[in-house]
Amino acid sequence: MKLRMKFNLAILVVFLVGLAATAVVMRQISTDNARAEVLQEARIMLAAADAIRKYTIREIEPITSGDHSGRFLAESVPSYAAQTNFLTVQKQFPDYSYKEATLNPTNPIDRATDWEADIVNLFRNKPGQTEFIGERQTANGLALTLARPITITDPNCLACHTQAADAPKAMIAVYGGANGFGWHLNETIGAQIVSVPMSLALHKGDSDLLLFIIVLAGAFAVMTIVLNVLLSYLVARPVVKMAGIAEAVSLGKPDVPEFEPTGNDEIASLGRSFNRLRRSLESAMKMLGS
Repeated sequence: MKLRMKFNLAILVVFLVGLAATAVVMRQISTDNARAEVLQEARIMLAAADAIRKYTIREIEPITSGDHSGRFLAESVPSYAAQTNFLTVQKQFPDYSYKEATLNPTNPIDRATDWEADIVNLFRNKPGQTEFIGERQTANGLALTLARPITITDPNCLACHTQAADAPKAMIAVYGGANGFGWHLNETIGAQIVSVPMSLALHKGDSDLLLFIIVLAGAFAVMTIVLNVLLSYLVARPVVKMAGIAEAVSLGKPDVPEFEPTGNDEIASLGRSFNRLRRSLESAMKMLGS
């Protein structure tokens, strides 16, 4: 195997090992960045829902409390307002979801599914935990879930949820008296749950990683070409020339020109040493011949 082939093979092995290690590290960084980006989206969604809830409590409830028509105005309920507003967003972004999942809801639509109930029970079993972040597989791919507990901290909320007999008749007429009662102060009754798809962010990360690998491979190809040119002109050609001169001298050809070293590098130093060796050898042969 020639020197150039050995040189290129060594560089290729080092490149492949380095590329594999770099790809693993960059893939992890890309995944972490995608998750952080999606988590930020989830926090913004949750902040928007909280803003709607607070607005409803501050601006809508005082207006609807003066309605003496006997109607139950769901628009005055913070959870209803937040979820209904998000339905408009969901029409444009169907893979995003926001729900105030409850174990014993007044409105059956808010009843927690099995996986949502697990999150609510997590908050109930760990009162000090204020946030849950997880990932789950959906029909449209991997989704990130961000949840925060819904805990009864306002005694006024219990006016409608302690027992059916004390609840407003208008509310009973809409939702019935079987659900949404028996709540207690400081009890975690549900959770705000946001789900954001991760597929788009992960796909973007994979595309960026592929582009990085292509650029890195291109840089390696250019570097290899440059190194091969330098190896040919600075190492291979001078060595081959010295080998040809040595072979000619060994065959007894006296008219072979000397090697002409250029520069002050190691190859030039080797060439000058080779010329001195040749002269010494020729002098010794002449002395023996005389």
